[in-house]
Amino acid sequence: MKRFLNILLILCLSLVSVSVFAEEEKEEEGAFNAKDVIFSHIGDAYEYHITEINGHPIAVPLLVIVRSAERGWFVFGANKVTHGDTYNGFYIAKGGNYDGKIVEVNSKGEVVRPFDMSITRNVFALLLSCTILILIFVPMSRKYQKEPLSAHSKGHNMLEAVILYIEKDVIKPALGENSARFAPYLLTVFFFILLNNLMGLIPIFPFGANLTGNISITMVLAVITYLITNICGTKEYWKEVLWPDVPMFLKAPIPLMPVIEIISTITKPIALMIRLFANIFAGHMIILVLTCLIFIFAASMGIAVAAGVSVISIAFSLFMYCLELLVAFIQAYVFTMLSAIFIGLAQVKEEMRNEK
Repeated sequence: MKRFLNILLILCLSLVSVSVFAEEEKEEEGAFNAKDVIFSHIGDAYEYHITEINGHPIAVPLLVIVRSAERGWFVFGANKVTHGDTYNGFYIAKGGNYDGKIVEVNSKGEVVRPFDMSITRNVFALLLSCTILILIFVPMSRKYQKEPLSAHSKGHNMLEAVILYIEKDVIKPALGENSARFAPYLLTVFFFILLNNLMGLIPIFPFGANLTGNISITMVLAVITYLITNICGTKEYWKEVLWPDVPMFLKAPIPLMPVIEIISTITKPIALMIRLFANIFAGHMIILVLTCLIFIFAASMGIAVAAGVSVISIAFSLFMYCLELLVAFIQAYVFTMLSAIFIGLAQVKEEMRNEK
């Protein structure tokens, strides 16, 4: 009963805050633009937007580092350009090919992008997650090296159980005797994806960035797996790719099967990239769309209707949020498992090829 009352209280407070916010949006900014709200949360930015009070945005500005082709390097806080202002000729483009990016007007009157090395929200999240992983695992590793048989903290024991599970049930079945060689990379990938998936679900500073829902990040991870798979692939693996054991007319004079095999090596990392990106991006998108339904109904049909819709919207959002917690673990597991399988398939030995 007490738990039910707590949930009911949370829902009531949510309804009140939603009604007030929807009314402010309607009075101060006119029609609610769901597209801008959704993509501003999912996309990258030069600041961490927290809230808005009396029309004044509350945000944490990040560091802008740009190099103009004509004027050299500039370093300044993002608050100088994030609200429609121009600083030293730089401003954030609204619309067009450079929408949301810092641009400048060159001496020819053309709008161009400078070389941009800014600490954006995604870059900040990347640096933060890497720092957290280092702070967790480096001291843990040193302690296990110095005191391998002593009792460790609950956090270390929990992480040890996860590491042993991934190593014994994911890496070793796929790689066998080569597991020790590739385990550091695969374990790093698992915890990196898992941590960033979880950080993306915490909607407060310094978290909330949609890092693993950014296809650039998933592409880099997939490319690293692709390079490790093919660079560390054995001679027998490349024989299977370039000269597979099929009838001769499938290999020469038209290299049909070799071309198919080469294409298959490329499609594997593409599948890795899209699977992780699509699942995380879609989860964030669904939660934001469900939330925006409240403000859409408030703008079109009034606060009373929005209050009724908000009950359903919040309930479904909470359900999706819990589902996303599960997806955060599943996608880290799946990416690691498939990477281990792909790398394992490239570790073909001569006796294994003869058995085939």
